[in-house]
Amino acid sequence: MPRKRATIKEVAQATGLSPAAVSYALRGMQVSEETMERVRAAAAELGYEADPIARALASGRTGMIGLLCGSLEDLWQQSLSVGISRGLREKDRYALILDAVGDPARERALAQQLRDQRVDGLIVQPVDPAAPFWPELCESVPVVSVGDSLRGTAGEVVFDNRRGMTLALEHLKTLGHRRVAVLTPTRTSTPDRPADMHVTAEAERLGLDIEVTTAPHELAAATAVAHKILEKDRPSAVFCFADSIAYGVYAAAAEQGLSIPDDVSVMGYDDHPMSGLLTPGLTTVDWNIAGIVRAAVRLVVAAVDGGTKRRRVVQQPTLRERGSVRDISS
Repeated sequence: MPRKRATIKEVAQATGLSPAAVSYALRGMQVSEETMERVRAAAAELGYEADPIARALASGRTGMIGLLCGSLEDLWQQSLSVGISRGLREKDRYALILDAVGDPARERALAQQLRDQRVDGLIVQPVDPAAPFWPELCESVPVVSVGDSLRGTAGEVVFDNRRGMTLALEHLKTLGHRRVAVLTPTRTSTPDRPADMHVTAEAERLGLDIEVTTAPHELAAATAVAHKILEKDRPSAVFCFADSIAYGVYAAAAEQGLSIPDDVSVMGYDDHPMSGLLTPGLTTVDWNIAGIVRAAVRLVVAAVDGGTKRRRVVQQPTLRERGSVRDISS
């Protein structure tokens, strides 16, 4: 016969505490460190495990945090999702990860699905930050946005894209580049994303001739777009709004027998760990993924636990110079 599940009352009897005190101790609330350790030791000895269904019914919470990704074909977003999932687990929460595949309509449907499944909170890397449904959604579930700002959120970890664009384009200009192809995952249906608006303004300010083209994160598709860029009137540099897209430029250049950076310079925008292993290493913009993870987890847990103050974290970029950009200024 299977062993009967130990109850919280049995843990209370073993420790001489009330069931309420035991419950607080198991959740790390309102008791001393000594009491917490004593209760957890007794629970472990008795084989007590909290019943997740009973806990959800009692608290009105599921322990689940929705994590809605713009596109998991982006390797950087994969790394961010892993970090957030592990960070939530350390806070006794679980991530329910969904992929919008870069589609605004799918993003809306999945966001509403997560709300209807009663997740305690939602972390989103938005495909379409200007979509009108976000404020209504934020009224029914605490939302923390990562990357771009959303109206009505409980908190946000936003990137200083203006500074990021300035770092990248000034670096290219300093090294003599004037004609730059820009590859962005942004679709024509969502043209008002901050990074895309800032790159145009900064290029005009710096006197750079840029041509913006949409390119998916997926390697084969990004490679196909890069082939077209490199086959025609080739620019001196290609600036990619994701390192995943830059990998497609590397692949296309190799297939065409072109050398990076001798024939074309390449620059990324999120410093994925793979980028330093390329030959040559990819010059890119680092957004401190570990800091983003910590901030997103902290903000969503605070919002779920009843925090009412809206918090905004602005992530500053750092330029990572490697060997993929050639100096053609002389």
